[in-house]
Amino acid sequence: MAHAVPTAGTPTGARAGTGPGTSRRTTPDVFGKKTHLLMKWAMPVVTALVYGYWVASVRRHGGPITGWNLLIGFMSVLAFAILYFAVREVARRLPREGHAALWGAFAGSALGFLYSGSGVAMFTCILASLLFAGAVTAALVYHYYTRRDAQADRAAPTT
Repeated sequence: MAHAVPTAGTPTGARAGTGPGTSRRTTPDVFGKKTHLLMKWAMPVVTALVYGYWVASVRRHGGPITGWNLLIGFMSVLAFAILYFAVREVARRLPREGHAALWGAFAGSALGFLYSGSGVAMFTCILASLLFAGAVTAALVYHYYTRRDAQADRAAPTT
């Protein structure tokens, strides 16, 4: 039985939206839809739980666990998860630069809130969060621009 060999610029996976002229990658999808759906919801929840625990542990400064400490941890989990889902929904509608800037702002804000609980000067928290937000934004812009579909670049008219 003969099989067609994929050539350069043709998709190797059977996903929708991977034809020529699209900006999706042409690598095969090795996970099923259930795995992607599970990770779409599990990763933000697990990340929020880790973040909430981290906030609570920083805020107690090595002291005993109290009710207020648990409350700030659970509220941090809730706020982080809600903001993560909101940023994810808004970011997918933005161009690459806006997408990267929004995720950078989210990451910088999360670090700033976490770092402010340690009792350091507010200027230090702001500086650290701005540096981190800039680094995340720059890394994501680089990531999005280096992984464009080469077929879409070839189809663009040249002047």
